Amino acid sequence: MRDRLIHLSRCRGIGRRTIRRMLQHDPTLKQVYYLSSSYISQLYGIPHKKAKTFYSDLHNSHLMQQITSEPCTIITIVDENYPNVLKTIKDAPLVLYARGNTALLDRMPALSVIGTRNPSPEALPKTERILGPLINSGWTIISGMAKGVDSHAHQCTLSGRGKTIAVLGGGFGHIYPKQNISLFQQISEQGLVLSEYAASVPPQKHHFPERNRIISGLSFGTLVIEAKERSGTLITVDQALDQGREVFAVPGSPLIPQTKGNHRMIQDGAKLVLEAEDIQDEWETAGKYLMQVNRQ
Repeated sequence: MRDRLIHLSRCRGIGRRTIRRMLQHDPTLKQVYYLSSSYISQLYGIPHKKAKTFYSDLHNSHLMQQITSEPCTIITIVDENYPNVLKTIKDAPLVLYARGNTALLDRMPALSVIGTRNPSPEALPKTERILGPLINSGWTIISGMAKGVDSHAHQCTLSGRGKTIAVLGGGFGHIYPKQNISLFQQISEQGLVLSEYAASVPPQKHHFPERNRIISGLSFGTLVIEAKERSGTLITVDQALDQGREVFAVPGSPLIPQTKGNHRMIQDGAKLVLEAEDIQDEWETAGKYLMQVNRQ
């Protein structure tokens, strides 16, 4: 069943919602292999053109061989090592591709760190000031390996010999941005890189909002270093709130656009963070529940 789940996740023409319906209809995922494309279209409400594409991939032996030769660890939602904290979120990923130390998935406390791709000169020292004590205390730092704040967070963690997880918006064969290929290799060796997408899948615009739910879902809380008032960072913040996670924001000068989003978040109830202790104190009071979930 596990292999069939991985195979279905690689087929074109369907998405996670349809696979979940298939699981409800047949928990073994065997029956779909014996159905015609027209019946699949009718049974699952898929447009006939997409159902034909799916049927073609479903019976593509080359695609099956690709799965067995994937140069990484594959974790599915039915595996024992699938992180419990992700099982609690809406639209939990069905399949994850991993390179590195998968034991980090169960390591708490963990904090996701996000922000603008075009940070101010203050962003790096702010990141180092807040993350340094957390890294020294054993926190796992999670981000998206994007240009700007994400890269700062990973590099700061690696420099402090801490543990970091990068969640990508494409497969391992298409590292984006290309300037982070060496960072990707370093995190693979010293931390963990995750993707919901197979190695051959290039990053797409809609992948990044999707991967953000994993970044926030793996962590106790999300720290926003800098964010413009209209920023993709706010998507992750909304997902963190929807998942019941904490949201922290670092204030900055009202004269620079990179901090306007942070100030709005603080006005809306995000916890203002000036130093690491502000996050550690919140973990002591609110993090115990998440720790219990992770141990179940």
